[in-house]
Amino acid sequence: MSAFHREKVLAVRHWTDTLFSFTATRDSGFRFLNGQFAMIGLEVDGRPLLRAYSMASANHEEQLEFFSIKVADGPLTSRLQRIQEGDTILVGRKATGTLVADNLIPGKRLLLLSTGTGLAPFASLIKDPEVYDRYETIVLVHGCRQVSELAYGEELVARLRDDELFGPLLGEKLVYYPTVTREPFRNRGRITDLITSEQLFADIGQSPLDIETDRIMMCGSPGMLEELRLLFEARGLLEGNTSAPGHFVIEKAFVER
Repeated sequence: MSAFHREKVLAVRHWTDTLFSFTATRDSGFRFLNGQFAMIGLEVDGRPLLRAYSMASANHEEQLEFFSIKVADGPLTSRLQRIQEGDTILVGRKATGTLVADNLIPGKRLLLLSTGTGLAPFASLIKDPEVYDRYETIVLVHGCRQVSELAYGEELVARLRDDELFGPLLGEKLVYYPTVTREPFRNRGRITDLITSEQLFADIGQSPLDIETDRIMMCGSPGMLEELRLLFEARGLLEGNTSAPGHFVIEKAFVER
């Protein structure tokens, strides 16, 4: 048996000159937990060229969705950004990853902290009814350099708020906080600074970080992940994984190429 499913591209959408998303068919045997990633890619010269991509679709959806950066000289993304409807992609049969609810100690507020295409696993998680059962409040933070880079997340949240099933859940529990660093916008600043200064919590009208009740998932640039890890550990929070749940978890399999 091949290590990959061959899936057909159903749609491609280019959000900016550096960001795009695409949907593809999903093999009925492909199973994953919301927040996990798989190796996906293309066959090049008869060999698979692969990178880790988080599923932006939820595990109850019939199609797969991915959110990707474009890198002009990236071995995979330089090719992947040119895919069109009807093309074939490879999807690894095994999904994995640390951004799974069971890797966290039970809490009351879940902070989902992302930069760039690190939003993808949280696009999956905020479509998971179980997450809304586990937490009283879910705060989705998405940091980008420019306002245009927020479009994918803004449309995602707007679409869910209009959904018959998720609309009522989101209305009560989901707080969406987009922020940019290089242009004027209602929310400005790096995620690390917004948490340290407590500006994030002031803006959403909620209490500051609390080790007793807050649980955190992070996905994004390596620099942001390391800064936040050090910040949280200094405050006594423990990093969780598949063998020992903690106060926060980090996804390190980030696509930059």
